[in-house]
Order: sequence, then C-alpha cells, then structure tokens
Amino acid sequence: MDITEKERDARTVKKFKGGDLLAFEKLVSSYEGRIYRFLSKMCGCGENAKDVLQETFLNAYRYLNGFRGEASFKTWLYKIASTACLRNKRRRKDEPGYHLSFEDLLPGEAERKNIMGQGWYTTPINELLDDELKEHIEKSLQALPEKYRIVFVLREREGLSGEDVAEAVGISVAAVKSRLHRARLFLRKELSEYYLHEGKEKAVQGSSEKG
Repeated sequence: MDITEKERDARTVKKFKGGDLLAFEKLVSSYEGRIYRFLSKMCGCGENAKDVLQETFLNAYRYLNGFRGEASFKTWLYKIASTACLRNKRRRKDEPGYHLSFEDLLPGEAERKNIMGQGWYTTPINELLDDELKEHIEKSLQALPEKYRIVFVLREREGLSGEDVAEAVGISVAAVKSRLHRARLFLRKELSEYYLHEGKEKAVQGSSEKG
C-alpha cells in the first residue's frame, strides 16, 4: 500500500528521534528544492535564499526532537522557513520596497471593477500566465509586502492548504483568505496594466505598419 507524504515523513522523523541521523539527510533531500524555491520567491536573491535555507535546516535539525507531529512535518518546516525569512527581512530593512504601504499598491474602486469585469478575479493566477508574462509577474510579486507575499507563495506556488498556511505563518485561516484575496487583487491589477500596455504597443505598431 502506498503511503502518504505525511506518513512517510512521520516515519523518517521517528527514525531520527531514535538515533538515525541519516534520516535527517532524507528529509533534507526531500524538501531542500521546495524550500529553496519558496525562499527564492520570498527573499528575491539567490545567495540570500541560500543563507536562509541553511538557517532553516539548521533550526529544523536543532528542534526536530521537540516536533510533536500535531501538524505535518512539511507544514512545520515551512513555518521554520517562513520565520527565518521574516527574521532575515527585518535584518535588511533598507531593502528597496520594504516600507511600501500595501494600501498604495491596491487598485482603486474603478480598477477593481474593471479587473473583476474581465473575469480575471476568479481565475487561478497560474492559468493567466504564459512565458511572456512570467518575468513581469515575478517582479510584481517582489513588490508585495512580505506578509502578503508569503501567504500567496505558500498557497498558490507551494500548494499548501489554507489551514496549513495559517499554521505555517501563525495566523488564522480567515486572515490567510483575506491576505490571499488582497495579493491576488494586486497581481491582477498588474496583469491588467500589462495587457493595457501591450494593447497600446500593438495598436501603435499596427498604425506604423499601415503608414
């Protein structure tokens, strides 16, 4: 019978607690890539993400014997990574965009109605992306204050449930939904502006070709 990821991790953690230090290497091997990808989205810098990745697994090793298994190991590890990332952010307060007000980033009422009217609001963000848009969206994602970005990345990119995101970040499920809603709205505003710009560019190009 196939076992779930949660069950597999629980068995590996049990081995580690029993003195099998190689079991921790298996956990690192299973999650290193995913956690690094998450931190890359959050930290916005390859070297910085590597430093936080190392801090994450050092803390996981240090505290794993105290892990009680109330949440899955994956959720617990993302919580450690999230904490390490936010701590790192506080150490780098001079980072561009750190003091941005999210209220200033959100679209106005007219823009919000326009976005919703185009049907983008209810469409999963990944369905809207193509290769041409990816770089633009990644830059927009970095403009989000970290408390919104971290919820978006965990939910949309890493596929955690709302409950797991709440556990990882240390907020309520209602707060997760609220932050995710606002993050999606901002990113769809960016999409709206991108398409508007592209439309104007094509119109100008078409006019030039006719001339």
